[in-house]
Amino acid sequence: MKQIKYIFCLDFIFKVIKIISISLFCRFQEDEVSLIVQLLTSHPPPSSAGVRFVSLGLCMLIACPSLIGQQEHEKRSIEWVQWLVREEAYFESASGVTASFGEMLLLMAIHFHSNQLSAICELVCSTLGMKVPIRPNNMTRMKQIFTQEIFTEQVVTSHAVKVPVTANLNANIPGFLPVHCIHQLLKSRAFTKHRVPIKDWIYRQICSSVPPLHPVLPALVEVYVNSVLVPSQKAPQEHINRPMGEDEIRRVFQNSVFGAQFDGKKQCPSPAVAVMSSEDRDTDTEELQAVVSTPSLTSQLLLLYYLLLYEDVRLSNTHGYVYSGRKVKSYSTEFLSELPIKYLLQQAQKDQQSYAGLFSPLLRLLAMHFPHLSLVDDWLEEGMVMEMGSQHEQAPVSEEAIIEAFSHIQSCPLRTGRLLRQLLSMPATDIWPYAETIIKFFKSMLDDKVPRYIQELYKQVWLRLNTVLPRCLWVMSINALLYESAAVKNVFLTQENIVLDPLQVLRCDTRVFRCAAALSVVLRVLEASLAASRSQLSRHLQDCPLMERTGQLTNEAEREELRVALVATQESVAVQILLEACLETEEDRKKPGQLWALREVRSLVCSFLHQVFIADTSLAKLVHFQGYPQELLPITAPGIPSMHICLDFIPELLSQPSLEKQVFAMDLVSHLAVQYALPKSLSVARLAINTLSTLLGVLPSWSRQELFGPCLPALVRICEAFPPLVDDVISLLMQLGRICMSEASLTARQDGLVLSSMTGGNSDGKISAADNHTLCLKIQATFADILSRAVLKVKIY
Repeated sequence: MKQIKYIFCLDFIFKVIKIISISLFCRFQEDEVSLIVQLLTSHPPPSSAGVRFVSLGLCMLIACPSLIGQQEHEKRSIEWVQWLVREEAYFESASGVTASFGEMLLLMAIHFHSNQLSAICELVCSTLGMKVPIRPNNMTRMKQIFTQEIFTEQVVTSHAVKVPVTANLNANIPGFLPVHCIHQLLKSRAFTKHRVPIKDWIYRQICSSVPPLHPVLPALVEVYVNSVLVPSQKAPQEHINRPMGEDEIRRVFQNSVFGAQFDGKKQCPSPAVAVMSSEDRDTDTEELQAVVSTPSLTSQLLLLYYLLLYEDVRLSNTHGYVYSGRKVKSYSTEFLSELPIKYLLQQAQKDQQSYAGLFSPLLRLLAMHFPHLSLVDDWLEEGMVMEMGSQHEQAPVSEEAIIEAFSHIQSCPLRTGRLLRQLLSMPATDIWPYAETIIKFFKSMLDDKVPRYIQELYKQVWLRLNTVLPRCLWVMSINALLYESAAVKNVFLTQENIVLDPLQVLRCDTRVFRCAAALSVVLRVLEASLAASRSQLSRHLQDCPLMERTGQLTNEAEREELRVALVATQESVAVQILLEACLETEEDRKKPGQLWALREVRSLVCSFLHQVFIADTSLAKLVHFQGYPQELLPITAPGIPSMHICLDFIPELLSQPSLEKQVFAMDLVSHLAVQYALPKSLSVARLAINTLSTLLGVLPSWSRQELFGPCLPALVRICEAFPPLVDDVISLLMQLGRICMSEASLTARQDGLVLSSMTGGNSDGKISAADNHTLCLKIQATFADILSRAVLKVKIY
């Protein structure tokens, strides 16, 4: 009862303090000031009301410097603040208030040390709940008291690291918390200056965080990373904070419900395997084990943000480390590959209200350093795939049931389809424990007797698994689809192998290139592997700069050129392999339904090449300068919308000294002219005709036959697309025909016989009369085609 009366009394005093504070700014009286100081420096009981009273009293002493104008008042106030420091822990434990006045004292001391007086003014005003005009000049004495008599900087840092972390820290906890104090001390580099280790405190606070995300935590991670990697200009370089260990971070994912899903996988690295290293043994306490026993999604996202930001800052400052000879911890690619990066980002995306301050910077870092995990198609498709899951209770799935269902895939596909639909109704993390078993049957999906709907369902299950640990899934899938050869046995690829040579993705069973569902999966893995290889090569250049004997960095331009050349080679070879897969074979003509499968495959390849060419137009130029089978041009020109960019470099391709490239360029121009009847296409087509007219007068007989014979169908298509060019084409054909007839007559008179067309010419490099007659017949047929497909069509319209 006495306690309740005291609380009511304190509530009355709160109102009195606010009224007195207003009157103080109007007129000061010495006897009133003495009574107010006695009231403010009284010792309330350890309760929530007592904590609030002490906080108001502390802010009043700062807001009204005249209260400590006399020496006796100042002495009383200093003793009272020292009493607060001693009784802080008792007040907090007895009152049950998480954000006690101890954090406020510490935060004020930090602001005074860093001379952030405006921040103190905001703190005082927000605590008092009123706007108080506080002049920074009036806080000079209070600053001296805090920084020299009560809280020296070393005392502040030593005390701050001993303050317990806030349990279940989230955005709904009001007031000034220990995390605010640590953040300010990190910004001022106080911990590194006085060599106070802070890593364990930050690690514990991150592990004790829950949604919704507290707004200070991302900023805390940022200043911590900078304090580890970017030494202060005023302090020696050895005065830095320690980075977190890999095993510490791995332990958080191991003990989570999500991390437990990956325990025991052979082909996929598991966060459950953690061996304590020497640098992490200082954190292996009972308290810490309790903290990380049940980590939340918030703590995992914060640790992921720490890792990505750490690597970003480290790579940005690599040259500086080389100059100074400083060795900096680097997190291995193997360790980073263990983390469910993509899954965590998707969870944050689904709950952006709780992680508004973290999702955007995480997404930026992911796109920069892990482009293979931020493919647009993945994000679009995975959004739809994740919405397909049913919220109802499902029958349990076992490994034996999966094996049994897939063993009847040909005899009873209905059983397999039922299982696949059941898997699709489950959350992705529930399917993942069976990923290895499911992927083992990938090659059985390629059989001709497997129904198409089963292949599509399998593909949907694969996409669902791709939302969990995509890099592990890619390795398993490629190993399951590897082409079996008697010469090479027991080949097992790893993530490192695929990143170093992404073309190994295409060394799969040839049946993949006639199965649209399987090919779409392989193309997804190929796109990601090429992106991962590009990123890894760029990171290698940043991570391993070369030094000359003088200690200066070598010219990086040459290494960058080599990197670009290697990337271009890898990607162009991949494109050439995919284009060759689109060629019609004898087997396609024999097998029923194979031509339809070929059409699907061509559609998938053209869609993939369209995205590739849009992303890198120089790759489109390289591929067409290399050339590919001309029978594919009727497929690529209409099937790849981005092929119109070839109009930019066709003039350069026409000027190449190779007749083979010139023939390919003419064929390419004609197909693009039919597909894109644009002014630019007309200009390029006219240039191509003029180029042929010029070559007609300078080429020898055998070269003329080699060039103009294959180009005649292209001229017909050009006339069909652009009838105004018919006159130029006819003029060219007339001139070519007269030359061929003249040469044929001259050759017949000189030799008196027709040379055998089997040799293609004689020892003098001349073309036989029969070859010239054959070309004349082709020219005549070309005239007929132009007449029917261009001239008459124009007249009809």
